[in-house]
Amino acid sequence: QVQLVESGGGLVQPGGSLRLSCTTSGFTFSNYAMKWYRQAPGKQRELVAAIFVVSTIYGDSVKGRFTISRDNAKNTVYLQMNSLKPEDTAVYYCNARRDSYEYWGQGTQVTVSS
Repeated sequence: QVQLVESGGGLVQPGGSLRLSCTTSGFTFSNYAMKWYRQAPGKQRELVAAIFVVSTIYGDSVKGRFTISRDNAKNTVYLQMNSLKPEDTAVYYCNARRDSYEYWGQGTQVTVSS
């Protein structure tokens, strides 16, 4: 059974940091591209960051502030979020994809507010 479980979300003040984790099971993690998406109320889901074998890509709004990484030994992908802004408030989702196979986590809420 495939599982993607996000953790690490919460309430943080503007300028603060959070580290999200997505622990997975049920598929060969190292063979999959791993991505973080987010969805704010009333907005479409958007790509935040993606990591492939070694290469990474970032959404324009998070470049220079967020870092995605993966630990294939732990079947886990991370998202380090620094210099958080109120507009980063959203539910953050973990995604795994390879060819026609795609899996999603349930999401973790990140709220940036003073």
